[in-house]
Amino acid sequence: MTRTALITGATSGIGKATAYEFAKHNINLILCGRRQDRLIAIKKELEKLTKVHILNFDVSNKIETFKVIESLPEDFKHIDILINNAGNAHGLDPIQSGNMDDWDAMIDINVKGLLYVSKAIMPQMIDRKSGHIINIGSSAGKEVYPKGNVYCGTKHAVLAITEGMRIDLNPFGIKVSAVNPGAVETEFSKVRFKGDKIADDVYKGFEALQAEDIAEIIYFVVSRPNHVNIADLLVFPTAQASCTILKKEL
Repeated sequence: MTRTALITGATSGIGKATAYEFAKHNINLILCGRRQDRLIAIKKELEKLTKVHILNFDVSNKIETFKVIESLPEDFKHIDILINNAGNAHGLDPIQSGNMDDWDAMIDINVKGLLYVSKAIMPQMIDRKSGHIINIGSSAGKEVYPKGNVYCGTKHAVLAITEGMRIDLNPFGIKVSAVNPGAVETEFSKVRFKGDKIADDVYKGFEALQAEDIAEIIYFVVSRPNHVNIADLLVFPTAQASCTILKKEL
């Protein structure tokens, strides 16, 4: 039976790579993102391989999130896999000089957005007593590093929420997993450093993970037998030992 996956943050990075990986395995796709032009382009490419539906919305908007998911056409209403990938990091300031708008953006997207999308989709999984939710966390959810403060807090929250979901949804046979990448070379740093040129140097001197590496791991997680749930996975590039320890070549 062909499964359907909904992926948030599907217009770039890990979300986009996961869409391409899933399409190779004939998983139908509901791709969500804020950049309509990118969604259209990805749909055009991937619908050669599988069925694709796009949803243009912001996960941090509670009313809009429920409205667009409710509006899904009949062919896409049955969601087997939810990939909560949408997330962001804004700024790298010490807590005392942090920008409160940055804090709001991270909490609204990384935590509340994940909750809103999950809340909209969980009822059908509960009714069917099947489904798989994968929350994309971060190594920042495992340890706190200098100037990580609020971002690390949101990613610690993602892990705690994931564990709570796994407990609460256990009676319904729903799998809940966390995949937590370390240094992945995506647009992430450009957003975090707000376009500053320092972002260009973040991945220099070592071989970072690529979005495709994480996408392959996510597919591995969703392709395990029914009795197997990979609950919590931390993934580093070989050069990385922790959030702050990286072996860099000069």
